[in-house]
Amino acid sequence: MGVFVFLPLVLPLSAWPVARLAETRLHPRTATRLLTAVAVVMAVCSALCLALLMVVGTAQLPGNPLPDGWSDPQVRAAVPYDEVAGRAAIPALAVVAAACARTLWRHRRVTRGARRALAGVPGRTVAVLPDTVPYAYALPGGRGRIVVSTALLAGLAPAERRALFAHERAHLAARHHRHLLAAQLAARANPFLRPLRTAVVYAAERWADEDAARAVGDRRTVARAIGKAALLSPRAPAPTLAALAVTGPVPRRVAALLAPAPVARTFPSAFTSVGLAAWAAAAGALVSAMSSANSAVTLFLILHAATPL
Repeated sequence: MGVFVFLPLVLPLSAWPVARLAETRLHPRTATRLLTAVAVVMAVCSALCLALLMVVGTAQLPGNPLPDGWSDPQVRAAVPYDEVAGRAAIPALAVVAAACARTLWRHRRVTRGARRALAGVPGRTVAVLPDTVPYAYALPGGRGRIVVSTALLAGLAPAERRALFAHERAHLAARHHRHLLAAQLAARANPFLRPLRTAVVYAAERWADEDAARAVGDRRTVARAIGKAALLSPRAPAPTLAALAVTGPVPRRVAALLAPAPVARTFPSAFTSVGLAAWAAAAGALVSAMSSANSAVTLFLILHAATPL
């Protein structure tokens, strides 16, 4: 196993180039799915790496409940610098678990609270709330629901309102909250994945922008709706919920809508700069997964041989 056990902790650095290139050069739908998948794979491998290091480190502690054979020299030889790395992995994994649990708890608390608050509000797919604070966001669950305040509707023209609802319906139809939550959890598992989380947020918003522009039939109307909403709206209730213009760099989104529509592709060609970066990120995720799997199997065999019958 050797030093390869540490690779999943640093391999997310290989995805940084594609995070920037994909969000600007790929179709938003492709970029969202690609970056989310890469982030999840690398986050799982990173957490598995910490777990393997923790097993070895915990086995060295006096009074641990693990079998005595797990602290044999053969086990310690499987992980270099086990005395330092193994013990450091224990609090690191605890921090990762606590951060991911907090993210899940907050997402669940916000969505549950919003559903309870909207229980008596008329409208099965759209909830218009009489509020002086302008906001609009897509609330997942079942068929989903669009939540918008009267203050925001008052600040938009009729055509821009249609763009707003088309944008939020696109979020619900594509279940963008799942991509946002997965990217948020991945960034909690490994801080090196934060650029991918930012790129996923932007790509998901661009995906909804393009779907709204196709539904409305006017890209400039969607661009105006985003610009106005950005000037009026505060932040979204949670980073895992999608909103019209409070997530993602708004000027870049407006500029993209004023340009021609992007060409849909399933995966970029390896003979282009963005394609080369995308394939490099995919290769990094594959190497990370293989490294973690190799480490897990090797350590399992060693621990099994060291476990008394």
